[in-house]
Amino acid sequence: MLSPFSAIHTFFQAQRKPNNTYWLIAGAFALVISLEYATPSEYVIGYLYTGPILLANSHLSRKATFQVTLAAAGLTLLNLVYPTVEVLNPAIVANRLIAVIALIVTGALSDRAYQYEEALAQQKAQLCAQQKLASVRQDFVSTLTHDLKTPLLGAIDTLKLLQQNYFGKVTPAQQKVFAITIRSHQSTLQLLETLLNIYRNDTEGLKLHVVNVDLAILAEEAIATLSDLATTRRVYLCLSYGESEFRRSVWVKGDALQLQRVFSNLLINGINHSPRGGKVEVVLESGSAYHVVKVIDNGPGITQEELPHLFERFYQGHSDRQAKGSGLGLYLTRQIIEAHSGTIWAENRIPHGALFGFRLPACPRDN
Repeated sequence: MLSPFSAIHTFFQAQRKPNNTYWLIAGAFALVISLEYATPSEYVIGYLYTGPILLANSHLSRKATFQVTLAAAGLTLLNLVYPTVEVLNPAIVANRLIAVIALIVTGALSDRAYQYEEALAQQKAQLCAQQKLASVRQDFVSTLTHDLKTPLLGAIDTLKLLQQNYFGKVTPAQQKVFAITIRSHQSTLQLLETLLNIYRNDTEGLKLHVVNVDLAILAEEAIATLSDLATTRRVYLCLSYGESEFRRSVWVKGDALQLQRVFSNLLINGINHSPRGGKVEVVLESGSAYHVVKVIDNGPGITQEELPHLFERFYQGHSDRQAKGSGLGLYLTRQIIEAHSGTIWAENRIPHGALFGFRLPACPRDN
């Protein structure tokens, strides 16, 4: 019968270039084998093979770990008949089998731990790559937005100078063309700002500067800002307070700039989808726990199929109403409202028109 040390020789033959780890495992094997075969069979020393198994798992491959585990189990059982053949005692055999099971379990668990470590390393590498890619994307978006905004702002300023007869007298027909071109450039500029805001919100999260804000003031400012656009489209803008006819403050805790964007987005949406001579109404409704804002237009309605998707990014429905938008304004609006712990929704109006509403937690003025 071959010497147990032949297992070490076989293990080394399976390795192409033995290094210090192989020598360490071989030394551990030799020590355990010396103890194992120098003591009577009733003394089970095989549990010490867990050392070489763990070393193989930590420093070698899965194949090497399997080989070491198999060799340890075989050597533990071999000691029942080598170096001397004795009458096999059932208790001794049972102890040896338990030791073999323990070694196999050790090898299996160490292999699973090795797989977990590999998976964690891969995930860490992927996370680092994604972070680098996100940084590159952010730099690209910021640079691209800046490079596109600069010529647009220059063009808008130049067109305004032309409107003011700075380079010579301008005819009414030319004034009309200049006004249309300025609005077009301003719409493009607003779209770029929306794209940049959405990208930053998705990657960094929406950062709010929370203070006490009066929604009534924000609504009035948004209506005043968009009055020229509404006049051009021949759309009437108005503000009401639900059942009350008197102006009152509607206080919430929020970011005034972000909430101003919400009013602007919803009003622009209503203006763009209202017919000439139509009306867009902002309704403020106060409550003890929540305040509700509704923006109502009398344009084309929204189909039931489109209602659940209106606030998704880049969503454009098949109706005439949705075809006019970019699919970004309402998505940004939803981001802002949800960041304020509010809810936003849309619904059809009967017999025609649409309602876009949002609800925000109320707060007393002195908080």
